[in-house]
Amino acid sequence: MFSASAHTQYRFPGGFHPRDCERTKALTSSAPLTPLAPSDRLILPLTQHIGAPGEPLIKKGDTVALGQIIAASKAAVSAPVHATVSGVVTDVAPCMLPTGVAVPSVILDNDHENRWDDSITPDPNAESRTPAELRERIRAGGLVGMGGAAFPTAVKLNVPQGQTADTLLINGVECEPYLTCDHRSMLENTNELLDGAKLARIILGAKNIIFGVEVNKPDAIKVIRDAIQQRGVKDAHVAELAVRYPQGGEKQLIYAATGRKVPIGALPVSVGVVVLNVSTTIQVSATLRTGKPFIERAFTVTGRVCEPKNLVVRLGTLLSDLVDACGGLQPDAVKLVLGGPMMGVALSRLQVPVTKGSSGLIALDPGEDIPDESPCIHCGRCTRVCPMKLQTTMIDMYVRRRRYESAKAAGVMNCIECGACTYVCPAKRQLTQMCRVGKRMVPLLVK
Repeated sequence: MFSASAHTQYRFPGGFHPRDCERTKALTSSAPLTPLAPSDRLILPLTQHIGAPGEPLIKKGDTVALGQIIAASKAAVSAPVHATVSGVVTDVAPCMLPTGVAVPSVILDNDHENRWDDSITPDPNAESRTPAELRERIRAGGLVGMGGAAFPTAVKLNVPQGQTADTLLINGVECEPYLTCDHRSMLENTNELLDGAKLARIILGAKNIIFGVEVNKPDAIKVIRDAIQQRGVKDAHVAELAVRYPQGGEKQLIYAATGRKVPIGALPVSVGVVVLNVSTTIQVSATLRTGKPFIERAFTVTGRVCEPKNLVVRLGTLLSDLVDACGGLQPDAVKLVLGGPMMGVALSRLQVPVTKGSSGLIALDPGEDIPDESPCIHCGRCTRVCPMKLQTTMIDMYVRRRRYESAKAAGVMNCIECGACTYVCPAKRQLTQMCRVGKRMVPLLVK
């Protein structure tokens, strides 16, 4: 058990503690990261990040090596895509993402030879490189945020002119129920985590490193603290945070760990902080030390599967292969969710590839399915838990009535889509979904 009193003196406004959070995480919190052998066929979408999609650099019939860049863009905000196995390009064709959008993708047949591309070279003296050189290596490695947003890491580590970042904040919160791959990564890759944080601090020119971890992960807090002491990492510490969703949001985490408030519409660097997910930080170490690009990630498969696991999987692996590796679905599984239950996407099929921003697959039972809506009872719970202090019940009404100007005025564009309002609503209103609809319609229809 954890103590809710063991946290920093700050707490972000709103939020709540999801029921059964500890029970659902217990399904895999003790399951070690297990590498999954690459599949015979992988599908690699060219859009796996925020920003411009990559343009294919290969064509049908080409032979590619492991780690070879197969798609890239010259746009400032983008990230290249690499071959995650060696083999032959079967096709370059549209592939359906979980959102229902079809995007150009490379279909790659694995030759199981694991032939690395000649460009993959180690760099044991990465500390001696300039920040610009390190950023370029990260950009070439295709790194993006692995907590879900998939924002290119090289762009995040490039502090705008006139601003400074004095603090690097490592996000080890993993506040979504069920998911534990970040937790396991902190336990099993602690040295790589600290190394990546030190290298990222060099790039930023930051003084402080803070590891934000919720107190329901006491083992992770201990191993990180011990590693900081043993390695003599200066100006680094662990912030123990109360268990509260959505503490993993950047602005909420920054306030909880530092007391700094990021203004609406501003980036974290405006208050001197840059946030990296723990898995992203570990990948920073791997890329800068070994030259290995972003080709695999930790991934939780849990819920109503026969053998819940934390896996290390190659990008492009189909979700159906992950379910098979976990013994298949249990008979009472009624819904599949990619990501966490709060912010994830419901799936209609498993023929969907793992991408850079994927963190988990959850099979839910009938008791966890979404119930029917009923009229709003004006209880105000949604407003109390909203970390952005929005009146989501008003936004819900405006969007349903297609009053998008009113929805914009009510702050719909500030919604972080955390799902807290929907979770606590006794009428089971689909408040978050209406906010999502509003955020997509406002730019199209409101000047």
